Amino acid sequence: MIGLRRATPADIPMLQAWDGKPHVMAATGSHAGASDWAHEIALAVPWWEVLIAEVGGRLVGLVRIIDPAEEETHYWGDCGPDLRAIDIWIGEEADHGRGLGSGIMRAALARCFANPSVTAVLIDPLARNVRARRFYERLGFKEVGPRRFGEDDCVVYRFERAG
Repeated sequence: MIGLRRATPADIPMLQAWDGKPHVMAATGSHAGASDWAHEIALAVPWWEVLIAEVGGRLVGLVRIIDPAEEETHYWGDCGPDLRAIDIWIGEEADHGRGLGSGIMRAALARCFANPSVTAVLIDPLARNVRARRFYERLGFKEVGPRRFGEDDCVVYRFERAG
């Protein structure tokens, strides 16, 4: 059973270690290793969550959930209200291919849609990350199209509540 809990300062060493893993760096593009975990975890605003995915008490992944309309950098641009955007990754490469990503994403989607006003969830994998893109498509995300975020060529996907 996969659980999601808010990240705490005690998680920072593990998050920093994951930041340096080649598979995480490859998936995060120009943002690789750029996270200020102490700041992100301490950020207490209603549009931001940093969550740890656990299985049997073992940390296996990270999920960020934001309200893209409220997020202060406006990374997603003008995307309208009632959406959420998710970043997700598995910390250890050995945990890939074990169904953890699907379980984490289902838990994250359930968390997003627990708010009845949320109509859809966005994600933005790197365009070159074909494995991640197929993963999202298998879960029911629909491609919206290509988009450049900073230095990264991405593909935006959307998961509708009705999906």
